Amino acid sequence: MPLIALTGGIGCGKSVVARILGILGYEVYDCDSRAKALMDADSCIKTQIRETLCDKAVDANGNIDRRLLAEIVFSDQRKLEVLNGIVHSAVRKDLLNWHCGDKPAFVETAILYQSGLDRIVDAVWDVAAPPELRIERVMARNGLSRRQVIDRIEAQDSFEVLSPHPVVCSILNDGVMPVLPQVLSLLSSVRQ
Repeated sequence: MPLIALTGGIGCGKSVVARILGILGYEVYDCDSRAKALMDADSCIKTQIRETLCDKAVDANGNIDRRLLAEIVFSDQRKLEVLNGIVHSAVRKDLLNWHCGDKPAFVETAILYQSGLDRIVDAVWDVAAPPELRIERVMARNGLSRRQVIDRIEAQDSFEVLSPHPVVCSILNDGVMPVLPQVLSLLSSVRQ
């Protein structure tokens, strides 16, 4: 059965589409929550963080100091790439072990191409929304300032995709066009 990526920038509404799919009975792998769970549970990841990034980022009890780790990686692009390499590899393995079943499954990710997940999915559903609406949504949801949200959007948008996935479908989540009919239409074209 196909594995389909749900992607789009911060505030576009990937999670809305993921919830709709869940209600319709489809399984959705949430990369963000699984990455956090894997980091918390996997001693190899913690060892790699200690050895390659910062010994103090993991305490004696094996707990990750996410605030310290964020300070380290977001101030040094090379260290961010090291952390992403560690975590993305674990997420890809976990996803491949997770994906099985008798109907299509979905993977929700904001960083499809950066993580390498584009190479293992059969199709991409790209969720889009107008920039100002994205900013408003993230400010309300995360309590961030306008500048913080714009910085995150710009950081995501700065990644240049050299080879887009060959099968990309769009979903517009602009608060005007209903999302459910778009999802149902795309589902009708997926091999069940």
